This record gives sequence, C-alpha cells and structure tokens, in this order.
Amino acid sequence: MKKLIHVFCLAVACHISTSAKQINAAKDSLKSENYISRYGNLDNIAYQIKTNKDATVAFFGGSITNMTGWRDKVCKYLSSTYPGTHFNFINAGIPSLGSLPHAFRVEKDLLSKGRIDLLFVESAVNDRENGTNETTQRRALEGIVRHMLSVNPYTNIVLMAFADENKMADYNTGKIPVEVQVHEDIAKMYHLPFINLAKEVTDRINADEFNWKDDFKSLHPSEFGQNIYFRTIKQLLSVDLDKAGSQKPVAARLSKAIDEFNYEQGQYLDISNAAIEQGFVSDPSWQPADNIHTRPGFVQVPMLVADKPSSSLELAFTGQTIGIGVVAGPDAGIINYSIDGKDYPALDLYTRWSKGLHLPWYLILGDGLAPDKHLLKLQISSQHNDLSKGTACRIVYFLLNK
Repeated sequence: MKKLIHVFCLAVACHISTSAKQINAAKDSLKSENYISRYGNLDNIAYQIKTNKDATVAFFGGSITNMTGWRDKVCKYLSSTYPGTHFNFINAGIPSLGSLPHAFRVEKDLLSKGRIDLLFVESAVNDRENGTNETTQRRALEGIVRHMLSVNPYTNIVLMAFADENKMADYNTGKIPVEVQVHEDIAKMYHLPFINLAKEVTDRINADEFNWKDDFKSLHPSEFGQNIYFRTIKQLLSVDLDKAGSQKPVAARLSKAIDEFNYEQGQYLDISNAAIEQGFVSDPSWQPADNIHTRPGFVQVPMLVADKPSSSLELAFTGQTIGIGVVAGPDAGIINYSIDGKDYPALDLYTRWSKGLHLPWYLILGDGLAPDKHLLKLQISSQHNDLSKGTACRIVYFLLNK
C-alpha cells in the first residue's frame, strides 16, 4: 500500500512538474523582439555612448513617462552597461499631456536643455484619454519629429505606444487602435524604431501570461507592468547598441512632410503678447484659492486670468495654427472666439477631470490658416458647463505654429 501511495505521489509530482514547465514555456512563447519594428536604427546614439563617451537621453511623454518605472530602469540599465560613459538623463514627462501639448513644448522642455542624442516619445495613451482627433495626432507627432530633426538631425528617436484597456478592446475586436497606427505610420515615414507595447500587453494577456486587473493593474502600470515595458525597450537597446558604435553619426534627411500643416514650428507664445480689453489680469504667479490639485509647471507661473463673463482679449499673430494652453479646474468656463472676424464654435474648458484637478488643457483654436498675419479675439461666455462652478479662463500659454 505504501508502495502504491509512493508511486501515486511520484506521478502527481511529475505531473505538477510537467505542468509548471508547460506554463513557463508558455510564458516564454512570445518574444519581446516581435513587438519592435526597426524602421530605423540607433547607430548615432551608439556612437555617442561607445565612442564619444557622452550622451543625453530624453523621455517625452505623460504620467507613465514621468512616474517611477520603466524610465528609471532604462537610465539604470544604460549607466550600468556603459559605466565609462557620462549620461545626462532628461525627464520631460508631464502627467495628462499627449501629442498636441508635446508638439508645442519641444523648444521649452527639450531643445532648451541642449543637444539630445536619444529621445523616447509616447503619447498614445493620453491621446485616447484626451480625445485628440486623428488629424491633430498626426500633425502633432510629425511636428515633434521634424522639429527635433531640423534642429539636430543626428538625434535618434524611438516612438512607443503604451497599453490601455481601450487599445486592448480594439485589438480583441480585430482593430488597430488609431493612436498606435499614427505612431507606427510616423515611425515608418521617418525611419524610426517603433515599439508596440499596447499589442504586446494584449497578446501576453490573451496568452494567459498574466491579467490586467491583478498584474498590470491599470494604464499606470504596476511594478510588474513597468518591467514588461522595460524588458522590450531593453531588447531594442541591447541589440542595436551592441552591433554599432564606431561609425560616425549620419544626419537624417527630412523629406517632404506628410501633412503640410504639421506642427513642426510649434512653440509657446508668451501671454504678454496679448492685448487685454477687459476683465483679464496678468497674474505673475498663479495658484489656486481652493485646495484642488495642480500639475507641476502649471502652478506658480504667469497666467492671464479672468472669471467674469465678457472678459476679453486680443492676440495678433503670424502663423498657420493658433491655440491656448489653459488650466481647467472646477470653475472652468466657456469661451467664444473669432479669427480675422470669423466666428468659431464656443469651446467648453471644463473637462471630465476638472472637478478634482486644475488640469493643463490644450486647445487648437485655428488650424490650417494661411501663413499670414491674423487677429484672434477671445471672450468668456456667460454660459458654463452644468458641472462647473464658474466661468473662469486661465491661459498659461498661447500655442503658435508659424
């Protein structure tokens, strides 16, 4: 009897061991390399790291870039793998911001920091969350790439698309998420590496490697999820940097733009350029009177502020695109505006996050304009969103594409 029990236990143990091996094998069945499209290489940054021994790496994105996670792991990996190289790492991630804000902050948050050798860019999650339309996504992302390469054609740029439940739902119904397709199209056109982490997370969940609720947690990944991202980014870096390094950098050649109205010359236009008609005041260091949260960089900075209907201003500008960057909190109002005498539909500044956050919110007012002189007139409406507590308008930047 004891012999039979022993044999049975051995059989069970063997089955468990075999099952464990099968599970481990399944978890290794999807390779990180499958989610990397090498439309371009990283030869230039490899030269800076391995030959020049000095490199600047910048990270451009939203909260998933800004938070502790994959970015820190990339920095640690590069520093430990190449201890003889001096690295300068720039965290240009700002929560809530997608491709539209990024396109107009290239100069302030990237180029003003000096030469950038490697740039990671991601906006797919916030573009979906913020409801950014496809045309604006394409103009913004192409503008970012062209702006960077026109200033430093030796910069290597990596485009990435992170995961969220909406993108997973798209893939599971046979659709390619719009935001992912935009990132890949721009990467292919400008010969840039592209990492599709949205597809990778979807595929691995469908392969029962892990699940969203318990393991990945949310679009702000858990430590587990951050490691999934880092593993694939590391795969790109390790392969490309290992095989290059001695050849001198090659300048990118910018071909004709896909969209002539892309935001290649996107920039912030200082609020001092506006002419106040009534109501607005220039606050040199705005901060909220309530206890509602703010975003770094969008508090204790200069703003044009007004909270009364009929408050108005004018802005003369020269360019093809004009917009505003506002702080949209619980009392955000509605604005009416015209460009060169043409009235446009009213814009509600209140967002679905405004109740609990003075949110940085970017809006295009006029796009595809003739590259001439224009006049913007803006006025606060007496109407406001039913959920808003007021009619406030707080402008931190004007957005100009020359």
